[in-house]
Amino acid sequence: MRKIPALLAPLAVLLFLALPLSRADAHGFSSVVYADVTAPAMGHVRVDLGLEYDLLLYSVADAERDDPLVKEGQPAWDAADLAGQAKAINDHADSVLSYVEKRFGVSSDGAACTPTPDGDFTVELRDVPYAHVVLDYRCSDAARAHEIHSTLFPDDEGYVTGTKTIATYDLDFVDGSAALDGSRTSFSTDQSTAERFWEFFKLGCEHLLTGIDHILFLVALIAGSRRLREIVLAATTFTLAHSVTLLFAALGLVTVPARVVEPIIALSIAFVAGWHLLRLWLKRGHAIDLDTTSRSHFALDRAGWTRLAVVFCFGLIHGLGFAGALGIQQAWSWTLLWSLLVFNLGIEAVQLGLIVALFPMLALLRRHKSAIPSVVVTGGIAAVVTVFGLVWFVQRVAAG
Repeated sequence: MRKIPALLAPLAVLLFLALPLSRADAHGFSSVVYADVTAPAMGHVRVDLGLEYDLLLYSVADAERDDPLVKEGQPAWDAADLAGQAKAINDHADSVLSYVEKRFGVSSDGAACTPTPDGDFTVELRDVPYAHVVLDYRCSDAARAHEIHSTLFPDDEGYVTGTKTIATYDLDFVDGSAALDGSRTSFSTDQSTAERFWEFFKLGCEHLLTGIDHILFLVALIAGSRRLREIVLAATTFTLAHSVTLLFAALGLVTVPARVVEPIIALSIAFVAGWHLLRLWLKRGHAIDLDTTSRSHFALDRAGWTRLAVVFCFGLIHGLGFAGALGIQQAWSWTLLWSLLVFNLGIEAVQLGLIVALFPMLALLRRHKSAIPSVVVTGGIAAVVTVFGLVWFVQRVAAG
């Protein structure tokens, strides 16, 4: 029995390191800026920026000392009045433009391009209201490449952390996509395909590592798996499922509001962890036993196949969460689709790392002559994860 604490220590450390990161959303980035960059003509770059409306209000008001913007814009937000929201930012267009132009820019061959606004600002409803700011940049006709720079909604403003700017571009005879954040504030259109894909691979890794709800879902799967093949099949099923919804979202075939997706993700965490708790309560020390009389494919019994079906259904929902975090709403965007596939590989790399780190520890526990250590450890993990899932579910329903 003296060996058990040593085996439990890594699991306890991992769990307690993860718990302080939890919050009601527990998932995705605090804010995402969308930039659609095109070139209507030589020397002309058009940028359509999508910015969270409420965040824009307070950031502009503080940075430009324009408190009347909040006084006019907040009631429109409270009333879900998109027309009123658009009127508020248009009434304070100078402040909004000053804020945006200081933090977003286009340059060509090292020289800054000159921006001018293109039409009035508009507001559309994504999961939350987003303001559209369209800017025309005049650049050198001889430019061979353009650089895009973004430091919108930085951490030091104190409202959000880890803002991502997802840019899609079609200029300089090349199209592509890029992800910018505090560690990488600019990119060039002459970046290689490998550089662009590497950024989205890292983005996928970061998304899962900072999305504690997805991590706890995977931890619940690992804790409830009776054999290595079960967790491998469960992880593969989860991957296939969320890849399907990522693909459908990238093709513009499905859109589900975050207020629906996020509570279901939380409930899925509680359900998968609670399932293991129920099995422990019903079967006690035999909870990890397999029906050895089964001759089904992959040597899974009925409980194993039922679990895979549940994982697949919840994986579809998690995929919508991944898609929502990137704000995928561009139908038939093949360039973005390839970037998303690489983003998905980043997610899978982190999943594989967690399986490699955690499952061998549980396997060692299950080789103990007594079933008690395994029951206590996996039951404890499942209980904690269930509580988190239920708390998040209540918080997200209340916030919706």
